[in-house]
Amino acid sequence: MSEPPADAETFLAATDSVTALQPGLTTLEAGILAGLHLRLADDSRSFARVFGIEHALVLRAVETLASDAGLLTLTERNARTQRTRYALNAAGDAVLAHLHG
Repeated sequence: MSEPPADAETFLAATDSVTALQPGLTTLEAGILAGLHLRLADDSRSFARVFGIEHALVLRAVETLASDAGLLTLTERNARTQRTRYALNAAGDAVLAHLHG
């Protein structure tokens, strides 16, 4: 993650925008997409640590984004820690292309 971290206001605005674009997503799911868009985290363990959320909750949301919502591709999973790396797929790219910043 080479860019400087976004501030809380930017993150919350991006999360709200994702929620508006994809009203079926939970706030956590939208936050994961916003965090990916803002280059805050591209894996479940980092997102959980940055935002102080239990890793299991983040894993569940990532799985939903990859399977039910079809917006992420899971790229790697550590068998011991369950850290899951993820990336946008074409559908996720299309959603986040509507965000500015």
